[in-house]
Amino acid sequence: MRIPTLAALMMFAAGTALAHGYKAGSVEIEHPWARATAPSAQNGAAYLVLNGTGKESDRLVSAATPVAEKAELHTHLMDNGVMKMRPVDAIEVTPGSPTALQPGGLHIMLLGLKQPLVKGKAFPLTLTFEKAGPVTVQVDVQGAGAAAPAHEGMGDTHKSH
Repeated sequence: MRIPTLAALMMFAAGTALAHGYKAGSVEIEHPWARATAPSAQNGAAYLVLNGTGKESDRLVSAATPVAEKAELHTHLMDNGVMKMRPVDAIEVTPGSPTALQPGGLHIMLLGLKQPLVKGKAFPLTLTFEKAGPVTVQVDVQGAGAAAPAHEGMGDTHKSH
């Protein structure tokens, strides 16, 4: 049971813990999660929900994690009937309108995994916002076929505070 204790200590030590997420300036980050990967997988993805709680918009401009060589902001686009992933420069965070990073949409691509993402484990992910600056969150690894974070259920991922 060391990992949950360590994750809890890191959350409180960072001073950014919320009931179910993290905060950077006026941006709340809820339910960071990823799918487990096969041992040979080169890439993975992280998902979460961004809520703007202030009066001004902000933008997620980059991400980084020690479990991958590179983390990129990505989206899925339809190109001649084929779904393709493409990098994006930033992800907008608008007050009053949650921005969901989820499978099949916006997400954080983890390129060059240094280790497999294992169900039940967690890893740190540093998100950098244009105005709010950096914040490190703990990403919970769910099962390989997960469609949403398991601890709260799919309905909860779309609520706003």
